[in-house]
Amino acid sequence: MSAQFPVARPRRLRRAPALRRMVAETRLAPADLVLPMFVKEGIAEPQPVASMPGVFQHTRDSLRKAAHEAAEAGVGGIILFGVPAVKDGAGSAADDPDGIVQRALRDLAADLGDAIVIMSDLCLDEYTDHGHCGLLTAAGEIDNDATLERYASIAVAQAEAGAAVVGPSGMMDGQVAAIRTALDGAGHSDVAILSYSVKYASAYYGPFRDAAECAPQFGDRSTHQQDPANAGESLREVFLDLDEGADMVMVKPAGAYLDIVRRVRDAVDVPVAAYQVSGEYAMIEAAAEKGWIDRERTIMESLMSIRRAGADITLTYWATEAAVLLASS
Repeated sequence: MSAQFPVARPRRLRRAPALRRMVAETRLAPADLVLPMFVKEGIAEPQPVASMPGVFQHTRDSLRKAAHEAAEAGVGGIILFGVPAVKDGAGSAADDPDGIVQRALRDLAADLGDAIVIMSDLCLDEYTDHGHCGLLTAAGEIDNDATLERYASIAVAQAEAGAAVVGPSGMMDGQVAAIRTALDGAGHSDVAILSYSVKYASAYYGPFRDAAECAPQFGDRSTHQQDPANAGESLREVFLDLDEGADMVMVKPAGAYLDIVRRVRDAVDVPVAAYQVSGEYAMIEAAAEKGWIDRERTIMESLMSIRRAGADITLTYWATEAAVLLASS
């Protein structure tokens, strides 16, 4: 070390919390977060999801209360998943005006207005008796084009019930174009599309399938969700969806695919979302329950890593809790 020249000491900028906050390169805010919520038809009390401690299948009333708490905490949005009382091969409850999600959307739109962005997942797996994301052929394969007709109808039903954003998650070819055309044709051109453009066939979804009661009754979803081995096709999927009219795009899961989040963020000029999925949530909760990790620090570090990778929006089951922690920090 030469005495002639001053020596840079990076630790100078780390010595106190206020200084670290001032020079932080990445900032996380409550408005960046979206809370996924489950509403189930035919239950009198909220039902805890065993594989996701702290997460519930809500009644309409408990959903309203939890959504209000999220809005009060400054959470940017909520996204609804429905569990109907009756499922069939066509997923008829998905676009029924009196279906559970449509009723819940009307509740939340009346309660919250523009205080929080009200979003709805748009797929069929929660509503079909076979648990797949689309209509099936006689051979038991997903009929892509017939499924698009169902998606278009669901989009209109959700928009008319009060959704400000619909989130097609089925990974069908042409889904965004079909939904955009249907929404515009029904007078809902102001409803935005957050497309699950990059959705991998991941093992991290297990607990979600408990919460949404949508595990496939046979086979899996590898024919339409992306292969975890592939990265390049993620951008092809994104550009196709943008060409079809998507307003925002999503990468799912988040934590194991931060490289994909960065690829997408560098390639597009629209908002990029990432979904911190049920398996990511469950692993942290389980390790924290064992006392192996600091729960709050791990939650916030995981969210910061997603933001640092380039996500503008993070869907997380910790959205309300994280918003409260951010407000107090």
